Amino acid sequence: MKDENYLKAHNARSLWHPMTAPSDSLKNPPAIITGGQGVRITDIDGHEVVDGVGGLWNVNLGYSCQPVKDAITQQMERLPYYSTFRGTSNDCVIELAEELRKFFEPDGLVRAFFTSGGSDSVETALRLSRQYHKIRGDHGRVKFLSLKKGYHGTHMGGASVNGNANFRTMYEPLLPGCHHIPAPYTYRNPFNEADPAKLAHLCLQALEDEIAFQGAATIAAFIMEPILGAGGVIPPHESFMPGVEAICRKNGILLIADEVITAFGRTGAWTGSRLWGVKPDFTCTAKAITNGYFPFGATMISERVAEVFESDDSGKAAIGHGYTYSGHPVGAAAALACLAETQKLNVKDNAAARGTELHQGLLKLQAKHELIGDVRGGHGLMSAIELVADRDTKKPVDKAIPGKVQATAYRAGAMVRVSGNNIIMSPPLVLTSQDVQVIVAALDAGFNAL
Repeated sequence: MKDENYLKAHNARSLWHPMTAPSDSLKNPPAIITGGQGVRITDIDGHEVVDGVGGLWNVNLGYSCQPVKDAITQQMERLPYYSTFRGTSNDCVIELAEELRKFFEPDGLVRAFFTSGGSDSVETALRLSRQYHKIRGDHGRVKFLSLKKGYHGTHMGGASVNGNANFRTMYEPLLPGCHHIPAPYTYRNPFNEADPAKLAHLCLQALEDEIAFQGAATIAAFIMEPILGAGGVIPPHESFMPGVEAICRKNGILLIADEVITAFGRTGAWTGSRLWGVKPDFTCTAKAITNGYFPFGATMISERVAEVFESDDSGKAAIGHGYTYSGHPVGAAAALACLAETQKLNVKDNAAARGTELHQGLLKLQAKHELIGDVRGGHGLMSAIELVADRDTKKPVDKAIPGKVQATAYRAGAMVRVSGNNIIMSPPLVLTSQDVQVIVAALDAGFNAL
């Protein structure tokens, strides 16, 4: 490996980073992470911190999950790659599909279509939902509905159903026929409604109104995260997702659950859909499916959707979609080992317990620091604090403030993530109580330093 001076000097010389301006990487060199152990990461200067971001919502089992590492190594020796396109398969991917079927059975999902990651999984669900309707003869069902503030990746389809202008404006025009309704975001919403149950009802009314306006017979699917993640950790009222499901069923619209973040225990339940008692038609997964150790994902498919595809003899059900790395044997081996370890450790229960501790710690910080306008979380290990210059007007803080808090928190022992006016935490699900306190104390130091 090149020495540290070389790496620091050359980081932005030949490399463009995702989700930031190239000029920003030149002006503000990033932390260069060179090691990871347990729930901690170490940078090039030897500074070790608790990873409050969990890689990027995906390192649920931490950086020392040896069974997954061993599975990757062994599969690389045995069969490093082969395609799963028509005519070939591999043993690992067949076994993984069976294990995922068992895992997602309570969600009513019985088939797996493998992808390279979360954006791929969303794209797959969007495309297959249109195809489902065409097989049935409903050729007019081509539109998609989604939530403002929702995040569904960065492919053209995913960006089109995204509800955040940051991922849309510079790439427009996007896919036509994508329409958005207000998110059940109690802190900021067009109804000025702070009661979660009332807001959920208003958003559901908005959904029904939009369906009536567009025409139910033109809509293929509604896509949503069970808990909105990148949009600022926005948990809906418990009535919201079941309400969405009921409206979709009434109108013949497919429900896509984007669980790229929420599947595999992050919410304190095994899936976000299960948390709310919903059975979607598609579920998009990735991230924690391999603990972040290998790029891999899956779109899970319900019985009723599968039956339409599998019973068709007209040729319309031939899937003209897939990726070179769909069902990659090394990714499948990693996912098998990761799923086994995830269930063995029963990480959902620890996520629920530690998530409650983290949420309570953040509420204490809110009582102490006026800049914290809102604290969101309480469902597993996904939390956010929203910073405001004035609590009464909810005016956002200066853009530099969240970054200053993050930088000081990092020096004080915890990595957290900045997203607009939000500071987001999504640590590994194997976090301890002591680790939670490190994150809270580091954030406290960040606010005290302003």
